[in-house]
Order: sequence, then C-alpha cells, then structure tokens
Amino acid sequence: MNATVSRIFPPAIVGVSLIAIWYLVIYLFDIPIFQLPAPHDIIEAGSQEQSTLISGALQTTLACLIGFFTSLLGGVLISVLLAYSSWAYKGFYPYILLLKMMPVIVLAPIIILWFGQGLASITVITFLICFFPIVANTTMGLCSTDKNLVDVFRVYNSSARDEMLKLRIPYAMPYFLTGLKVAAALTPIGALYGDTVAGMGSGSDAGLGFVVVVFSSQLKIPALYAAAFTACFIGFLFVSLVNILHWRLLHKWHDSYAQSN
Repeated sequence: MNATVSRIFPPAIVGVSLIAIWYLVIYLFDIPIFQLPAPHDIIEAGSQEQSTLISGALQTTLACLIGFFTSLLGGVLISVLLAYSSWAYKGFYPYILLLKMMPVIVLAPIIILWFGQGLASITVITFLICFFPIVANTTMGLCSTDKNLVDVFRVYNSSARDEMLKLRIPYAMPYFLTGLKVAAALTPIGALYGDTVAGMGSGSDAGLGFVVVVFSSQLKIPALYAAAFTACFIGFLFVSLVNILHWRLLHKWHDSYAQSN
C-alpha cells in the first residue's frame, strides 16, 4: 500500500500544481479562451463533442493497433533475419536506414496514391513511423550477445535455432522492449498525421487527426484542446501497456529492476 501511494502521490501533486498554475496564468495575464481555455472549459467542450471525440478516438486507436502490431511483427522478423545473416545485414540495413531518413511527409502522397484515402494509408504511415525503432533496437540486441556465451553454445554443438531462441532473443529482450517503448510513443503521432493527410473525414470514419483539423478551422478551441488530450490519452495507454509488458518480462532477472529495488 505504501509503495503504491509513493508512486501515485508525486505525479498527483505535480498534476494538481500544474492545473493551479494554469488557472493562475489565465487569471494574471487575462488570456482569452481562444488562446488558452481553462480546464473546466475544455471538459465542458469535451462533453459537448463527446460523440465526435469517441468516434474519432476509436478510429485512431484502430489505426494505431494495426500499424503498431504490423510494425512489431515485421520489425522482429526482419531483425532476426539481419542478426542471423551477416550478408542480409550488410545488404538490407543501409536501405532500411535510407527509408528511415526519408521524411514521411514526402512519402505520404505516394502512399495515398498507392493505397487510396482511408485506413489503409493511415496504417502504412503509422507502420513506417513505428518500424525503425523496433528494427534498430532489436537488431542491436541480437547482435550484441556476449561472445563468450555464444562460444559456449557452439562448443556444445547447439543448433542455430537453439542459439537464437535460448540465447540471443532473451539477451536482446531489453533492447527490443526499449524499441517497443519508442514505437508505442510514436504510434498515435503516426496515426494522427496519417489521418490529417489520408483520412476520409466523413462521419464515423473520421479519426482524431481530421477532428482536430475540423475543430481548428471552426475555431472551437476548447474542443481542440479536448481532442489533443484525447490523443494524449491514447498514447499514454499504448506506452503504459508496453511498460507493463516490460515489467512482466524483466523484473525478475534484469539488473535495472534489481538495482531499483
């Protein structure tokens, strides 16, 4: 109980303090609502636009889930291939870097041309943004396995499959989970950007990105802030789930948790 309170109490105090400062700044500088609405104005606008925000959040979450899990699956498979074959690493990794260095804002029109407006293009954009952190971190972990442990496996004539499953993958797990955290934080960014350039924008098909554009054009500033906080909540949810996975997989044996305890 005390441990739970010690974890919840500091962020709760900081959150309350930030809200108090928010109100104080509005009061002292007489900031109009169209520049910085008060928290209660945002809550009121959010309740008025509840159906629009929920519908947009569901569409954005769907794009996040598809983009995140496809990047997870593709990233892990490619990382295993790159770690398994030095030829594949030398041949393919430079092009993966090249793809990462190409701005998504440049690729977006091409993606829309290929996949059309809607969920498919939004998912591809999200995939491209999330893909590289998983590949880079997982590949580094698989290739950084202690050479002495690798030699032990080879002395006992272990197969390449056993070496990968029983040594390299467990050794790479902290690297992989770090990349997964980065990808989880980037997922809603990719989905929101994809929705602004490739979203359908009609009724229940409109994601949060398109909702933000509509609220901004209509000067519904408190509702715009409500949409922004809704997007933040989606990102917080993804990162929290990855943090739980991180703890479940590492807390019993990894040094970072042993030192923190």
